Amino acid sequence: MGSSRRGEEKGLPIPPPPPPNPGGVTSRRQKEAAMEIEAVGADGNPMLALINAYLQAYKFQTSYDCSSDTIVMAFCKPCLVFYSVLTFLILNGGPSHVLAKVFMVVMEDDPIISPKSSQKKVMRGEEAQKYKAMTTTKHDIFLDSFLPAGSYKKLYSYTHLLNGFAIYAKSEKAIKTLSGAKGVRLIQEDIKMAKMTTYTPRYIGANVVWPLLGGAEKAGDGVVIGMVDTGIDPSNPSFLSTSDQAKPPPASFKGTCQTGERFPPDSCNGKIVGARWFARAGQATGEFNATMHYASPYDPDGHGSHTASTAAGNFHTPAISKGYNFGHASGVAPGAHLAIYKAAYSFGGYMSDVIAAVDKAVEDGVDIISLSLGPTTITSGPASFLNLLETQLLLATKAGISVVQAVGNGGPDANSVVSFSPWITSVGASTTDRKYNKSIIIGNGKVFSCGGLSPSTPGETMYPLALADDVCNTNSTGGSSNCQDPDVFIRSLVQGKVIICMFVSSNYYEGDFLAGIVDTIQKIGAAGVIITDRSSSDSDIEYHPTFPTSIPSAIVVNSADAQALLEYYDDNLVRDKEGSVTKFGATIRILDGRRAIYTREAPVVAEYSSRGPDVDDMQMQAADVLKPNVMAPGHHIWGAWSPTSDAMVEFQGEIYAMLSGTSMATPHVAGVVALIRQRHPKWSPAMVMSAIMTTADVTDRSGRPLMARRDGGVLERATPFDMGAGAINAARAVDPGLVFDAGYRDYLQFLCAVPGVDDAAVLRAVGVPCPPSRARWCSDLNAPSVTVASLVGSRRVDRRVTSVGAENETYMAHVQAPDGVAVRVSPDTFAVAPGATATLRIVLNTTAPGNTFSFGEVVLRGDKKHTVRIPLAVFPAAALSP
Repeated sequence: MGSSRRGEEKGLPIPPPPPPNPGGVTSRRQKEAAMEIEAVGADGNPMLALINAYLQAYKFQTSYDCSSDTIVMAFCKPCLVFYSVLTFLILNGGPSHVLAKVFMVVMEDDPIISPKSSQKKVMRGEEAQKYKAMTTTKHDIFLDSFLPAGSYKKLYSYTHLLNGFAIYAKSEKAIKTLSGAKGVRLIQEDIKMAKMTTYTPRYIGANVVWPLLGGAEKAGDGVVIGMVDTGIDPSNPSFLSTSDQAKPPPASFKGTCQTGERFPPDSCNGKIVGARWFARAGQATGEFNATMHYASPYDPDGHGSHTASTAAGNFHTPAISKGYNFGHASGVAPGAHLAIYKAAYSFGGYMSDVIAAVDKAVEDGVDIISLSLGPTTITSGPASFLNLLETQLLLATKAGISVVQAVGNGGPDANSVVSFSPWITSVGASTTDRKYNKSIIIGNGKVFSCGGLSPSTPGETMYPLALADDVCNTNSTGGSSNCQDPDVFIRSLVQGKVIICMFVSSNYYEGDFLAGIVDTIQKIGAAGVIITDRSSSDSDIEYHPTFPTSIPSAIVVNSADAQALLEYYDDNLVRDKEGSVTKFGATIRILDGRRAIYTREAPVVAEYSSRGPDVDDMQMQAADVLKPNVMAPGHHIWGAWSPTSDAMVEFQGEIYAMLSGTSMATPHVAGVVALIRQRHPKWSPAMVMSAIMTTADVTDRSGRPLMARRDGGVLERATPFDMGAGAINAARAVDPGLVFDAGYRDYLQFLCAVPGVDDAAVLRAVGVPCPPSRARWCSDLNAPSVTVASLVGSRRVDRRVTSVGAENETYMAHVQAPDGVAVRVSPDTFAVAPGATATLRIVLNTTAPGNTFSFGEVVLRGDKKHTVRIPLAVFPAAALSP
């Protein structure tokens, strides 16, 4: 129902056209406003139009006094009262719909880093701060003009990469009102975000780069990595100042250090150069609890400390857990600085908080953003690339910042990536060659391989073995065999024995459950514990929860070994007529399992690592984008931890922990980016990404292809949708020979070529229209890979390469064509001088249409030993029938 009709029914008069504005609004503007009212049809909303008309007629005039750093506004105050009255009627003239959600609103006005401006024209320093203050004030006045007090709460003003704000709206009508307001470009409901390391620098070749940068302690010096995560524990040894005099941050970094609980003023010590926290969306929804989550940059969860230490933790720091030194931890770039932006918590996080964190990180002047977070749902449309976070990260890239993001833990399912866009380096997770061998020996001499990081039973003595059920009270009901309740055990029977604890389903292979068993065994004073499964199926030890224990323990996951162990136990057991045990004849010895061995095995794509192909809309349409871009170690990674964290019971109270996930892989790549940027400070984010991708490993030391773990632990040859361009190789990434460069305009042309995306959608998302010269295909983007989601007939793909080598080099192209596709590269041989560019034409032709993607590569081999690898992912499709 139209608001004017509602007003007339209540007898409210329609006021006459307003008098001239003291701020200088002309009579022409008044006439235009009156025309707007008359233009509203019978099905329109005249009252909302009236408000808009009065806003136009009495629009406050804002002038910017740079000399006095003040904002001067002239407006008719009585008119603002009138706006508020009419707006109140709109919001309250009908049934109230409770919404209580967070929304992000983007305005049409430019942010500080405008998508329309060149890098040279970006506002900086005092000018940027004045514009920020003016923009924030305009947001407040805009909201006060349209929404009644109490109907909303502004959480953030976004000013640097986006011009907009986040609000907590208490009614659906409030959002409808804003959606119809002039000056609003885009509104998006907030999205929940989810959280997605000691020897690994050597495993990926970072230690080879360190000497080129002045040694390990200086590797990454002058580079600031912005960690958008759960915060940091500044007292952890990985983040303590490495010298008596704290190292100052780079002059280009303008961040500050917010203090608070467990985050004193000296927390920013040279290693940590800035720290902030963002939780207004979490506070608005009631999920943030200051007692649990800390109103400071302190990390109560552990996730942020872990990722930060992986990227840039101090060199050669003892990783001690449960009183045992598991090695010396080092970040990939130990000399880099850390800027902390806490925007995630044990409950996850919200996109509006993350966007505020990214906005501030760019304003502060970070060089890299490491984001081990991703959306829990894909709600944007019509294209995933137009998600508000994705477009904000595009503008961060425009500002010269490299963005590295976890690809997600939804594998091995296809189409499970949560990091979509070609301007983001999306990271998958792999295993490493570090293994912990654990064994048990039973009385008949048999030896079983097990899991578990624990000490051995003391000495070389064999210890009596007892099933938990046989040393518990006979009247106990449940909870005995799975060892979760210490009160059911008979203490005199468990002394000096190793106890077998069991469970029925492999679903119980969870850290909390296993930690509960260990806690029970400690409390009852047994000599050790063997944990095994009653089921007949095997469990994959590679993906079994692994954590250190201070008591001897072992996990038997092979079903044949478990059966043999139980048969041995039964064969050496004597029971009386009532079934009670009169003699425990079986014996066992648990060997130490805390010493790592290094097998020199190639990395394997972790089963949980999310897979491509990338998608360009909610209907899961495959996109012409390779995701993930690269993979890095993410499985069983040691890193810093927070002793206050209860996220993992098995590491409670510890300062180092072993975690797995693409969250752990991401900071490895962020650290390598820091090494590259220190070595090549003028490279663009696209050049850095290219260097990482084209030098990645796709084979092991023997030349055999890398593998990926599928459902059920099956190993198959890895494809680019599993591992991206391959396993990161830091040693080669700093000297790639050739790079593929792309800038903001290239990415804009990419967006305008996405199927189903019109010019209006692009304008709403990024604030600028599609350029006059448009790309025909998304695959035209000058990326270090070629992906064609539907090759019908033939397609030409051009690529520009730039030489970053030190001398002239001649390259020869070698092609491994995907199945069903013919590939021709011209020129197949070319010479390029340092700093010069060359254009390659890659022509793809369908030779045998199929029903899936096939994979290949173009390899450019230079006569100065550079090798540039370009992955090909092509779906050869049949032509549609006329």
